[in-house]
Amino acid sequence: MKQTSDTKTYDAVVVGSGATGGWTAKVLTEAGMDVLMLEAGRAFDPEKDFREHTLPHDMELRGRADPRNELLQRRHRQSYCYACTEVNADFFIDDVDNPYTEAPGTHFNWIQGNVVGGRSIMWARQSYRMSDYDFKAASLDGYGMDWPISYADLAPYYDRVERYIGVNGRKEGLEILPDGEFLPPMAFTCGEAMLKETLAEKFNRPMTIGRNAVLTRRHNGRDMCHYCGPCHYGCRTNSYFNSPQTTLVDCEATGRFTLVPDAAAIKVDMKAGDLASGVTYVDKNTDLTREAKADVVVLCASTLASTRILLNSAEGGLANDSDCLGRYVMDHIYATGVRGVLEARAGAQPERANRPNGIYIPRFQNLKDPATRNPNFIRGYGYQGGENITTWQHGNGIPGFGADFKRMVESSTISTIGLGGFGEILPRPENRVTLDPEVTDKWGVPVLQMNCTLGSNEYAMVQDIIAEGRAMLEALGCTNITQNTEPAPLGSGIHEVGTARMGDDPRSSYLNQYQQSHTVKNLFVMDGSCYVSIGCVNPTLTMMSLALRSTEYLIDQHKRGELA
Repeated sequence: MKQTSDTKTYDAVVVGSGATGGWTAKVLTEAGMDVLMLEAGRAFDPEKDFREHTLPHDMELRGRADPRNELLQRRHRQSYCYACTEVNADFFIDDVDNPYTEAPGTHFNWIQGNVVGGRSIMWARQSYRMSDYDFKAASLDGYGMDWPISYADLAPYYDRVERYIGVNGRKEGLEILPDGEFLPPMAFTCGEAMLKETLAEKFNRPMTIGRNAVLTRRHNGRDMCHYCGPCHYGCRTNSYFNSPQTTLVDCEATGRFTLVPDAAAIKVDMKAGDLASGVTYVDKNTDLTREAKADVVVLCASTLASTRILLNSAEGGLANDSDCLGRYVMDHIYATGVRGVLEARAGAQPERANRPNGIYIPRFQNLKDPATRNPNFIRGYGYQGGENITTWQHGNGIPGFGADFKRMVESSTISTIGLGGFGEILPRPENRVTLDPEVTDKWGVPVLQMNCTLGSNEYAMVQDIIAEGRAMLEALGCTNITQNTEPAPLGSGIHEVGTARMGDDPRSSYLNQYQQSHTVKNLFVMDGSCYVSIGCVNPTLTMMSLALRSTEYLIDQHKRGELA
């Protein structure tokens, strides 16, 4: 690959255009800084590329996974994700050109975006705040280390992010699940309302509607959701948060923003004085490598992508004196749970609206009350799920034919309640990613090798997820309860965090509390890499709030001349 050098030096280069990259660039440009954004994915136009109203008969293969579909065949790992289908496979990265490897005996599903906006286009939008049960978990149970910040430090930034992106939900007054700045909540189904009442009466447990970044009323010039359903295909009404329709629009409006798609960052470049000078990237359209020059480098490429860049930037990893880089990979326990038939709702008709949300049962294990302590594991889990009414699928097991059969199937709908556990995976140094010494991507850049497994604490938690889930469904009166006891491989929850954790001590962390390198003062990593522990709630809201806090610190330090 021939290398060329761009001549302009920007105030900052931001790598990645997703949830955190969009926020970082928005705040930087609005503060007067000249920003270059590098995005490995292709250019993306929501008006042309969103496909939420595509119907099965509009698709060549009717939406099925099919060996004739080259897009899906080249995305054999990405296809593990429910959101990757015939309709939008091109939103996801090409696994053939962009491989990764796994250490013997391990399995990791790394789901990646391939468009401007990254995974903010396809995310499930669940938006929960972490609490001091998470930020100060080590002080409560003695495992690992505390975050260098508390909930009080981040709460004002949660407020500002929620007010901007629009999060609907109910205030519940729970310490374990702090309330936020909410739009009106979405409604429970009748079966979910029955479950909520059962949990309160028989278990003294709260249940709330999911808190998600979908608009339930017009907000900040964006239209409310019209409940069409397949949000992972996009949203031309701009009713859910994604960076191309929100933060990146604000960046463009400043006149101080340059976006370069198809630009895959390879490494952080350095100059004298332990300072970053920019980023080397490959132009995927020409296969040429280029150097983007900037006073400040901010990596927002996603947890593992940012870590790969840092590992490729120097022998042993750039600024990795602590040996933390690549270690402490975390995700959530995923795909374990229970489902039962709610006989009391037999024959109920589904709503015509397709609510893009579910219910949430907050963590109830290992809280301050001694009665909640579980002797088999530390930390905890929450449940996501809800009611589903089958309108015709159950007809496969019913004999009959013709109009009378169709009416009978329609009138005999089945209601099921599903509860899927999302459990905390502990930060362990042996769960790590490194560079594969032999395998490279299409452009000759070393790829990541994953070496991550679940531990005994996670497997004990899975057993409890199943046992408590069954107990709750039985108390509701569900029958024919089925269970999934085998958690999916790490990465499957698409909540991967860690690998460049923050802390006050440079000997045991890679970043400080503002996501700034301890060693390279003009280098920041503002995505999930900084996580010290993961908790059991979806991480994107916290990532965006951290990025907002850290970017304002960056701006202050830049004005003071502290980053040069």
